[in-house]
Amino acid sequence: MLHQHTRRLGARRRPDGAGAAPRLLNLGVVAHIDAGKTSLTERLLFDTGATASLGRVDAGTTRTDSMSIERRRGITIRAAVTAVRIGEVDVSVIDTPGHSDFVAEVERSLGVLDAVILVLSAVEGVQPQTVTLWRSLRRIGIPTLLFLNKIDRGSADPERVLTDVRQRLTQDVVPLTGVRLPGCAAAEIGRRAWHDPRVLEPVVGTDDRLLQRWVDGRPVEDLELEDALRRATDRGRLFPVLSGSAVTGAGIDHLRWAVEHLLASPPGVAGAPAATVFAVDRTAATRRTWLRLWAGEITVRDRLGTGERTDRITSITVETPGGTEHREAACSGELAAVTGLTGLRIGDVLGAPPPARGAARLTGATFEADVQPVDPGDRIRVMQALRVLADEDPLLDLHVDGESVRVRTHGEVQREVIAALLEERFGVAARFSHSTVACIERLSGDGHAVETLGVNGNPYLATVGLTLTRLPDSGDVVFSPGVQRGLLPQSFVAATEEGVRDALRQGPHGWPVLGVAVTMTASRYFPRQSHAHQRFDKAMSSVTADFRHLAPVVLAECLRQAGTHVCEPLERFDLDVPAVHLGAALQLLTRCDGVVDLTDGTGRYRHLGGTLPTARLGTVLQALPDLTGGEGALTSRFDSHRAVRVDRDWARTRTGPDPSDREGWFRARPR
Repeated sequence: MLHQHTRRLGARRRPDGAGAAPRLLNLGVVAHIDAGKTSLTERLLFDTGATASLGRVDAGTTRTDSMSIERRRGITIRAAVTAVRIGEVDVSVIDTPGHSDFVAEVERSLGVLDAVILVLSAVEGVQPQTVTLWRSLRRIGIPTLLFLNKIDRGSADPERVLTDVRQRLTQDVVPLTGVRLPGCAAAEIGRRAWHDPRVLEPVVGTDDRLLQRWVDGRPVEDLELEDALRRATDRGRLFPVLSGSAVTGAGIDHLRWAVEHLLASPPGVAGAPAATVFAVDRTAATRRTWLRLWAGEITVRDRLGTGERTDRITSITVETPGGTEHREAACSGELAAVTGLTGLRIGDVLGAPPPARGAARLTGATFEADVQPVDPGDRIRVMQALRVLADEDPLLDLHVDGESVRVRTHGEVQREVIAALLEERFGVAARFSHSTVACIERLSGDGHAVETLGVNGNPYLATVGLTLTRLPDSGDVVFSPGVQRGLLPQSFVAATEEGVRDALRQGPHGWPVLGVAVTMTASRYFPRQSHAHQRFDKAMSSVTADFRHLAPVVLAECLRQAGTHVCEPLERFDLDVPAVHLGAALQLLTRCDGVVDLTDGTGRYRHLGGTLPTARLGTVLQALPDLTGGEGALTSRFDSHRAVRVDRDWARTRTGPDPSDREGWFRARPR
């Protein structure tokens, strides 16, 4: 199927070939928690006729918050896809979480969007998560509209918020609407004329031709200004600002106009299918893989996958303004939920890479907690349920070590949500330990060891030699068969690697050992044998378990020789504070072992950048509101690891048999 690039950007043909369909736009709605993004999505659905009644967050009747826990708590946990028709545009709307614990869910959604509406409260203004989202949007380079919501609320002050935006986000804003009687239910919204100086001056400033005509006193037409604003918005040079209320509907017609006329759709692209996996969910017993199609088309019964594995598509559904449609095909520009692709995970790219843009940061969580079933008999059910949740959210980072089950999260709210999901969705109750910072171990030196078949009590029919070397600037584990490549059956090499990687999950101090290269230096095995005229005899022949069980013992000796040290995670932080509170903020960061390496900004606010131990992040976040009068905004992301201070015990309790105890290991892992 060919996708023609016409003057109407992104125009495509209907799958049945019946003629041109409305152009497509994949639009995200993002905001700090409680700014009203879900309410705005519901208002768009209602005003465009996609729903018969206006969903309300406080009543638990929203369409996008479909999970019971979302409706009960009044927060969005998982990004949800719905669709509306705005003028001549079919808009797929992705409503994203607002709580900072679910920032990873937002980041992976941003990577597949064409444009975004950033919602701010006209009462609270720019809030900490607003700053986080803004930095992500600018790093990725997504065209953005700003919507000042809640202008009907008491204390609403859109002019103050606009000033806040200019000081803390960007100067490149174009206020397209004005507000009369803000702060009351009768608040009214009006469009500014194109030749209003607050609109005209920033727009002509992005177009040399129009700027010269304006300077010369020659007329500039409204349509020319609209076209210039559309181009500047698409390039991220200007950011239109509109005001309104998702509750009363005031100003929503102007927002719809901006979506239709100022946001450009991507062109349809012919050729081989290219797509990105941005979500995984389940309906009943069916696993759905959500794809953003960048090029080509996919059809039911096509085979897709990465590497050597492919699976067959068994069904395709697409959210449309008329509801969910079951399709035989989906084409370039669409978001499609596909079944049958069980081998794909979030972040996988099929075919050609997506269009050049900044990459979304899917930073792993740096806090972990032990999970135990309330009823010990539910342990297997809890593990199975957690595996399903980890499949849907790979950053959950599930680890199972013997009887211990650990998950990594971004914070306490996410941990509470996981516990509620286990109970409501899977019918099992679990308790979580207090979250601790997830550390790692790094090698202090190099190590080499060999365990020889039949020597020193080795019960396995295998010889394994390993050498460990440091990879200082890496968080990877690299395994190489070394000279054993071709001398040892591949199944035995794979079993050795499996044993090595399993053993590295718990180093001498109990933490994962990372930044290490493992090379196999020696091996010996007994080929498949049997007594005369009898079947295969395991007692005479090496098996994969021999290498899988012996490798951790060899690795433990290598680690003993090399030695390891514990490293804690560091956050790269950005902190915006009022200038009058700069000194207090610097003192707080110093007390919490923070290192400031960037200070800039003028006017009312200062910007600080630097690193901070993850373990002290909570202390800073807790103290910041009182210290800065509620105006401090701190954003952070994982940066690196550093060796811990020796005045604290950083060891983590091991779980399962310890391969450094040879005799105990041999008893626990008999041949």
